[in-house]
Amino acid sequence: MKVVIPKETANGERRVAVVPDVVPKLSAAGLEVWVQSGAGLGAHHDDSAYQESGAKVTSDLIELFRGAKAVLKVQPPTLSEAKLIPVNALLISFLYPARNHEVTRGLAEGQVTALALELLPRISRAQSMDALSSQASLAGYKAMIIAAARLDKIIPMQMTAAGTLAPARVFVMGAGVAGLQAIATARRLGAIIEAFDVRAAVKDQIESLGAKFIEIPLESSEGSGGYAAEQSEEYLSRQRELLSERVAAADIVITTAAVPGRKAPILVTNEMVSRMRAGSVIVDLAAESGGNCEATVPGEETVFNGVNIVGILDVPSSVSVHASQTYSRNVSNLLLALLKEGEFNIDFSDELVNASCVTHSGEIRLGFGGAATGNNS
Repeated sequence: MKVVIPKETANGERRVAVVPDVVPKLSAAGLEVWVQSGAGLGAHHDDSAYQESGAKVTSDLIELFRGAKAVLKVQPPTLSEAKLIPVNALLISFLYPARNHEVTRGLAEGQVTALALELLPRISRAQSMDALSSQASLAGYKAMIIAAARLDKIIPMQMTAAGTLAPARVFVMGAGVAGLQAIATARRLGAIIEAFDVRAAVKDQIESLGAKFIEIPLESSEGSGGYAAEQSEEYLSRQRELLSERVAAADIVITTAAVPGRKAPILVTNEMVSRMRAGSVIVDLAAESGGNCEATVPGEETVFNGVNIVGILDVPSSVSVHASQTYSRNVSNLLLALLKEGEFNIDFSDELVNASCVTHSGEIRLGFGGAATGNNS
């Protein structure tokens, strides 16, 4: 069966869905891997590397998609890309159907079975397929490196003949996978770290990494799958009031709070930013869903009242080598889990399929509100 890896077309995207090292694993399972010419260049894998690994490479899109049984991507396809996918083919990718209505409809109209990696359940069987976590971990690491590069101070304490230089203070808001990796990286760099999350259950994880957990006397809230639940505006207002002093004391603030399928909550208001020292840095990892900082401009780096606000999108793409390597393993593990007796088995009694399948047999199953809109059987 033919498996296709197209070149990513999203602006600035450097990742590739399958790296050459994974091709032999797919070939051993009886799959014929086809790669669009230049697909791996952003992650430093040229066409010859794919050919040597056993993949077929072509620059002809018609030839690439002809007879494809599965298409593996990183970013959601454009509408024109969706139209290239053959009827009844399988698509595995990040899809974000709640904000990609037109593409989702196009996939349904094209009779494509589309699985969204961001919707995979967080169960033990899916850990090796959890692309959301693998990419978030890299984003958390890079967020701290970006912040350190933008800050006008050094991070660790330093004893000099001219006196002692105090270590930088870092405040991480949101202790999911990205937040915990940001904490771990800040610790390795020698910062003093504080962290906050609405889920009190993550306190032990935060403290095990060397950060101080900021206790907020408000009811904690955890949604399904270990994610934070969406909070009321009253809760958020009280939370911002209590966290304002911690933000003001920080040299670096890293925000990571996101609720799947929803606009990111505002955790850092303009008034809170105004209390920070000029030259401080905020890296907003929730910029793609609107941002946790009121001053964030998604996709841009700006200065607000002397504070550097970093709203870079697609942060994992900036470490494309390791991001592609981990993503490739995630997506191939899911693909092979669906392969039964030489066919891709779309079985809705399987929790992996039922939770992540966005379109199937011409219907939108999961989508615009995150709920099923079609037949689940």
